[in-house]
Amino acid sequence: MSGVLYLCATPIGNLGDITQRVLDTLRSVDLIAAEDTRNTRSLLNHFDIHRPLTSYHEHNKYDKAEELIGLLRDGRNIACVTDAGTPAISDPGEVLCARCIEEGIRVTSLPGACALITALTLSGMPSRRFSFEGFLPPDKKERAHVLEQLSAEERTMILYESPHHLTGTLEELGRVLGTDRKLVLCRELTKKFEEAVPGTIASAQEFYRSSAPRGEYVLVLAGADPKEREEKRRAAWDGVDIEAHVALYERQGLERKEAMKRAAADRGVPKREIYQALVKNK
Repeated sequence: MSGVLYLCATPIGNLGDITQRVLDTLRSVDLIAAEDTRNTRSLLNHFDIHRPLTSYHEHNKYDKAEELIGLLRDGRNIACVTDAGTPAISDPGEVLCARCIEEGIRVTSLPGACALITALTLSGMPSRRFSFEGFLPPDKKERAHVLEQLSAEERTMILYESPHHLTGTLEELGRVLGTDRKLVLCRELTKKFEEAVPGTIASAQEFYRSSAPRGEYVLVLAGADPKEREEKRRAAWDGVDIEAHVALYERQGLERKEAMKRAAADRGVPKREIYQALVKNK
């Protein structure tokens, strides 16, 4: 009978946030797969837990996953922990979890600390619908593509960022989303000097021009205003002649009636206004 993979959430700062269930599990498993064994050993020593550790991180997540799968097949129970927070969220634990599911090995997640949820609830931003982006891709082309998608995102957006890249990311976000976009910048979550600073991308840029970023950051960004987006979309047609606008859709194969309907929707005006303009220009 196969063992069980336990995804164990660990504190993101305050050690008091670990759950009793996680502690009991870490004491009972055969092996703990840790993103950084040094960090996890400190956590285990604090709670007087002494179990075997193995390293499972970004650079060995595929090969090591197969090794761990083999142990699970042999009936070993394994706990997967990240440096802080919930495994499989912006974390190599995602790969191990997916492989276990593919192999029919039982996986269970032990809830606990999670930086994105902590930041979202602190931010005061709308939380009914939100988009978690994690860390932006390092590849320039992929990064530009993701940022372009975010420019149209109407949900609250949550990003992670390191102190070394924060100022550059704020500059990029300002260019794509506009510097007046609302932003709550969170750092040192659950720790003594926890901050959740509301403002805009512009105010964050200004602050970090004279102050060095410290600690890991969670950025909570307001989504695009749908009314503002619609106004910009309609304004884009202001300089286009109505006849040319309708002709554009006709060249795409639409009948004139449907082309007029599309042009009216683009401009946010009644279809009769398009018809009257076409008649007038004849």
